[in-house]
Amino acid sequence: MWKIKFGKGEEDPYLFSTNNFVGRQTFEYDTDAGTPQERAEVEEARQNFYRNRFKVKPCSDHIWRLQMLREKNFKQTIPQVKVKDGEEATFEHADSAFRRSVNFWSALQSPHGHWPAENAGVMFYIPPLVFCMYITGHLNIVFNEHHKREILWHMYCHQNEDGGWGLHIEGPSMMICTVLNYLAMRILGEGPDGGLDNACTKARKWILDRGGAIGSGSWGKIWMAILGVYEWDGCNPMPPEFWFYPSVVPLHPSKMFCYCRLTYMPMSYLYGRKFVGAISPLILQLREEIFNEPYSKIKWSKTRHVSQRLLWDTVYYIAEPLINSWPFTKIREKAVQKALEYIHYEDENSRYITIGSIEKPLMMLACWADDPNGEYFKKHIPRVADYLWIAEDGLAMQNFGSQVWDCSLAVQALHAGNINDEIGPVLKKAHEFLKLSQVREDPPDRLKHFRHISKGSWTFSDRDHGWQVSDCTAEALKCCLLFSNMSPKIVGEPIEAERMYEAVNIILSLQGKNGGVSPWEPTGAPKWLELLNPVEFLEDLVIEYEYTECTSSAIQALNLFRKLYPSHRRREIDNFIVNAARYIEDMQMADGSWYGNWGVCFLYGTWFAIIGLEAAGKTYNNCEVVRRGVDFLLKTQREDGGWAESYTSCTNKVYTPLEGDHSNLVQTALGLMGLIHGRQAERDPTPIHRAAKLLINSELEDGDFPQQEVMGVFMRNCMFHYAAYRNIFPIWGLAEYRTLVPFPYK
Repeated sequence: MWKIKFGKGEEDPYLFSTNNFVGRQTFEYDTDAGTPQERAEVEEARQNFYRNRFKVKPCSDHIWRLQMLREKNFKQTIPQVKVKDGEEATFEHADSAFRRSVNFWSALQSPHGHWPAENAGVMFYIPPLVFCMYITGHLNIVFNEHHKREILWHMYCHQNEDGGWGLHIEGPSMMICTVLNYLAMRILGEGPDGGLDNACTKARKWILDRGGAIGSGSWGKIWMAILGVYEWDGCNPMPPEFWFYPSVVPLHPSKMFCYCRLTYMPMSYLYGRKFVGAISPLILQLREEIFNEPYSKIKWSKTRHVSQRLLWDTVYYIAEPLINSWPFTKIREKAVQKALEYIHYEDENSRYITIGSIEKPLMMLACWADDPNGEYFKKHIPRVADYLWIAEDGLAMQNFGSQVWDCSLAVQALHAGNINDEIGPVLKKAHEFLKLSQVREDPPDRLKHFRHISKGSWTFSDRDHGWQVSDCTAEALKCCLLFSNMSPKIVGEPIEAERMYEAVNIILSLQGKNGGVSPWEPTGAPKWLELLNPVEFLEDLVIEYEYTECTSSAIQALNLFRKLYPSHRRREIDNFIVNAARYIEDMQMADGSWYGNWGVCFLYGTWFAIIGLEAAGKTYNNCEVVRRGVDFLLKTQREDGGWAESYTSCTNKVYTPLEGDHSNLVQTALGLMGLIHGRQAERDPTPIHRAAKLLINSELEDGDFPQQEVMGVFMRNCMFHYAAYRNIFPIWGLAEYRTLVPFPYK
């Protein structure tokens, strides 16, 4: 059986940590674990997912949850309640449902104090890791038979009915993901017509029926070229000379969005070397399986284009031939080494986790290409485990983990219920985790490597990751401020004031000229650079932007901070909040909603906007913008009292209801809390009671909530599964309902 482990790593000479691996979570297969009954329970969860894979596409995270509940001998002791038809919800209903959900959620807390959860769902993550392991000869070293079985199971579970794979688990099939997953299945041992339910046959037919693998997106072509089933001549140039540009050049690395910068860093290295893995018999066979014409007859230069034809043709036909001729080849050699220096710097400062799952296999492969037996590559290997997540739908590659983010939201959800004395041990462990997860230093020599300050920040995942994020910092800071107002006997000693100040400094440093707050680094690059975006399926990728959610989190944290520390940088903080509130007001849509950049979508953004404006002193009573936001929530509430928005809102940028008659419980909780903070109870509490009734009646027998649609997103088009959201937000909604809303009956 698979078992989740926490904090393991100190015995590996190639692993190192800034805080003794606090928050690290990895899976191991234990051949002796589990009784026959427990193994049968896991297998039933797997088979049940497969049977229903076209109905509910995100996993319920059953594998580790079953383990944790079993180890803690969890039993739900609070009776379940339902609000009957024709009845109104009472305080007793709300209190019981809330306490039951808290009881269940508390049992899932890790020994480190955070709540483990899958943070995945993108279907082009795992294939490049498989390719990297295959090319480097580590496929059978890093992945044992159980890993391989679970990777294939994940592909089977998320193959669409037409035979292809989508950009994400709920998306329609697209060429890049179908080609990459097909190649990965073949490398993992499936034959051309192998796989569960003829998975390979269906996938290959999908590819060939739509023109073959030459129709893949640019990132797919790059990985195919690296693997040896495509030619570099069919890729647009990625000159490593880019890293020599002076800072006055508009397209300088320092002006790029950090994820874009760190993706093209190893890509430019591999392109500069025209690196190709060993051409094995399998690779030769794959060349003949994914194209509609013989490999040797494909005119590769004609397969490059999707956009920006003039720009890339200029580089391809003029600059590249020049730089690859003597004596300019010396420049290319130096540029390749410069890119490698930046790669090593980023690897070291993330403890070889790297910034994310797209970058991890690229960085690792670049290190191997430079020195297959070198220390840099060896340090990469043990951090692969940080990305692998096992659930009933198989092995997924995580973005890199959401430990800090989920913990910060969970703490606020629990705190909102005002039962802190009763759940002191749970809060104390979470508090300790957040204290140990704060980043304690800036990257060394950061300006030469285009890095922003990070001391005092919190990351999205754990401290070793090292990358500051504004909203993660703000949400964690809020928790620490809340804890500082509570008895140390209950939640432990508060974090030092100086560390609070450092967090505030991070937040203040990320406000843009328009008042909005960016996630990772300051904004300021010209927006026309976005025209150079070479990725067909991700939007707003080239430069950093401000976002409503980050701005809201920052306002809330700074408002609470200035109440507790009224003399620290007060004028700056006051001005920050005024400008940030103005930004949120300016971002409102015509229908009264706000676009959600990191969650689905207008319901998520509207909740953030309303609570952010409330923290800035703008309420329904004094702000027309808030009134319009509340009106949007009221108009989109469904007949059953809930809300349900399709992920296609993210791509369409127009509110799009979910098809069908059911509501989504996470979105229902968001809508409920939006109305509560929009002070709807002062006018007509009926919509609030209707929403709460749906949450109460949807709670499962053990205090869990059912898994429904994906709720996360990034870069407009990539949906993301936050497995903890199905608990955190309904708990939070019930907590605020029972503490902030007057009841007609008690």
